[in-house]
Amino acid sequence: METSSEENQNQRQDKRGCFECCIKCLGGVPYASLVATILCFSGVALFCGCGHVALTGTVAILETHFSKVTSDHAMLSDIIQLMQYVIYGIASFFFLYGIILLAEGFYTTSAVKELHSEFKTTICGRCISGMFVFLTYILGIAWLGVFGFSAVPVFLFYNMWSTCATIKSPMANLTDIDSICVDVRQYGIIPWNATPGKACGSTLGDICSTSEFYLSYHLYIVACAGAGATVIALIHFLMILSANWAYLKDASQMHAYQDIKMKEERELQDITSRSKECLNSYT
Repeated sequence: METSSEENQNQRQDKRGCFECCIKCLGGVPYASLVATILCFSGVALFCGCGHVALTGTVAILETHFSKVTSDHAMLSDIIQLMQYVIYGIASFFFLYGIILLAEGFYTTSAVKELHSEFKTTICGRCISGMFVFLTYILGIAWLGVFGFSAVPVFLFYNMWSTCATIKSPMANLTDIDSICVDVRQYGIIPWNATPGKACGSTLGDICSTSEFYLSYHLYIVACAGAGATVIALIHFLMILSANWAYLKDASQMHAYQDIKMKEERELQDITSRSKECLNSYT
């Protein structure tokens, strides 16, 4: 009976130890950095994936309906292909950068949790944290430009879609449908000598009814939303990194103060012990 009770107590202690260990591990997780990483990965994935497919659909629409001569849109095709390769690089870079920022979040969280223990931050660690703050700030500004640039095709496709909606509306019967046109040459997408360069009336309505137009339009909207989510994630990362850098700076100052205090206490103890020895030898 005594052995069974001891075994039960040991099992309870083991369960408590596992529970406390799990709580300690969960307490060391940087939840803010984890949320920012997930948001960053989601935004970049939406922007890169949807943008890549939408660019392919845009080329198909231009080649089929607006520029039937290959030499007229050859430069545009090269630019779109280059942008698709850039999208590959952006996806790879931000996948790696997000993991690095998440690891940095784990590092700084452990530093803050162990502020009053033997854990000590180094100057190199604080410099790396400061470098991440600066780099994230630059990337945030760059992604603001990407977000604005991704809104341009949404605006162009929306104008085309609204023109098609005007053709299908009852008010269009009051005017000549063939006089309602969309000329993509005025946007600088293709040169002015491209043929036909514009679509009017029922031809324009047929273009808006194609799956390429419908898919590309909505994919551009999703890509723009992904770019906006990436901007929000980078702003979130910037706040987290700035706070962690401040915490590390305070931690280093606290450890320096504790070291000075310990040295002073040791010197005081040495002085008192020497004075006692002198008194004892005198007496």
